[in-house]
Amino acid sequence: MSDSGLEVLIGRVLRIGVTVSSVCLAVGLVASLVAPGAAPTILNVGIVVLILTPAARVVLSIVEYTVARDWTFTLLTTIVLLELVVGAVAAFVFHRRL
Repeated sequence: MSDSGLEVLIGRVLRIGVTVSSVCLAVGLVASLVAPGAAPTILNVGIVVLILTPAARVVLSIVEYTVARDWTFTLLTTIVLLELVVGAVAAFVFHRRL
């Protein structure tokens, strides 16, 4: 895939992620007014999608660097992904303890 093809794909992924998140958050806000019991789940989905959107961009970059056999950037981008995952897991674990 060319650099411009990757940029288009990343742009599409980011646009879709933000759109899906925005729709979930909007539906969740409306649901909180109509049926408060269902709202937290919908709102949580919107927040999770918003958080996962940049992570998806990092995954796409790892794939692209691997295909291009650019091992330095593959390693560095993989480290970034691992930091994102460890941060998310730590937040989940420590949130449960509070």
